[in-house]
Amino acid sequence: MKWIFLPFGYPVFDTTILRSFLRTKMFIEPHIRQGPGGWIEVICGSMFSGKTEELIRRMKRVRIANLSSKVFKPAMDNRYHTARIVSHDEQWFESIAVAHSEQIIQHIGEVDVIGIDEAQFFDPSVVDLCEALANRGIRVIVAGLDMDYLGKPFGPMPQLLSLADYVTKLHAICQRCGSIAHYSYRITGGDKQVLIGEKNLYEPRCRICFRNDPPSDPPQP
Repeated sequence: MKWIFLPFGYPVFDTTILRSFLRTKMFIEPHIRQGPGGWIEVICGSMFSGKTEELIRRMKRVRIANLSSKVFKPAMDNRYHTARIVSHDEQWFESIAVAHSEQIIQHIGEVDVIGIDEAQFFDPSVVDLCEALANRGIRVIVAGLDMDYLGKPFGPMPQLLSLADYVTKLHAICQRCGSIAHYSYRITGGDKQVLIGEKNLYEPRCRICFRNDPPSDPPQP
């Protein structure tokens, strides 16, 4: 019997327990080359929760597995680079910037995996696109904000979450109390739903801190 020591010194000998432990810590691919089936993975959460970082981690594993891949981002998101997805801690991965989800089809070619970052900024057609690609046997990894600055569902993310085979919800740290945060609180910048920014415009907050100082609803037309 071979013991396996987990972090913090916990030993286990049952591989089922070990797999369960790993899956609670990070996403582990269900399979790599077992059959032609595709699937959709969605990585969601608030700003500063590590969504792009997790997408980059998975794409690097795809590269290690010698699978062909491409990553796409909305052209409007040029905070760090016009042709890379870049995490807040400056990790990056080459990508293709597109203005509309239909342009993704023009660039895909023959690939095993595609990644889509900042999916909340894409048009609604990205939902059907992801479903069609998964049905073609392609692994689709999507990352995006599940809620806007008002705490309401954002863009096509609700539909993507409902269609996803695998969902990972990440959390940030509340800048007010240090608790687990899943809201993106807008500090300043007006009432437009789409306002691309960083720490100068947004901070993560927990439910209590978000509700204690709620942002104002945008004026009705």
